[in-house]
Amino acid sequence: MSSDPRPHDDAAPDGQDGASGPPSLELSVVVAQLDVVDAEDVLRSLAGRLLDAGAVTVDFPEALRERERRYPTGLPTSVPTAIPHADPEHVVLPGLAIATLAQPVAFGEMGGSGSTVDARLVVMPLLTDARAHLAALRRLMGLLRDEEAVEDLLAATDDDDLRARAAARLAGGTVEHGSSIDEAGEDGA
Repeated sequence: MSSDPRPHDDAAPDGQDGASGPPSLELSVVVAQLDVVDAEDVLRSLAGRLLDAGAVTVDFPEALRERERRYPTGLPTSVPTAIPHADPEHVVLPGLAIATLAQPVAFGEMGGSGSTVDARLVVMPLLTDARAHLAALRRLMGLLRDEEAVEDLLAATDDDDLRARAAARLAGGTVEHGSSIDEAGEDGA
């Protein structure tokens, strides 16, 4: 509550041991069934909500768009996903923005091949230091490769439902098939 949202490099936020893994990230903005026409519209919508929440700087929207143009973030996972993000200097409060999309939206494929992926989920990490940035992206990649977890997020009917599902998935990691969200912390591994 009273701690600085930009921890010193050696300190982990939220009282977590920095040596044991990436810091947990609060869900900053959650939008179920975001109705947009293209990737620019997704970025504009999420960046605006993050600005309103005070989670990013005024330079964030343009930095986000520029970074996505230069380094596309579409992932050709079993459920296509995009992980757009900006550099840490544009983030005020670390967290995650998550949006399921009402219809798939083309994002450039990560790796610069010139291909696109029709993303159904957008997960935007908001990180304030480079080391946390890389570790959190690795953790997200693992979660996003879990088709059951991603399908569960896509099934959310509204923002509150998506927030609850995402929080459970992030807290428990992946969930073994047949487990419910409520069991994620007990059965996930």
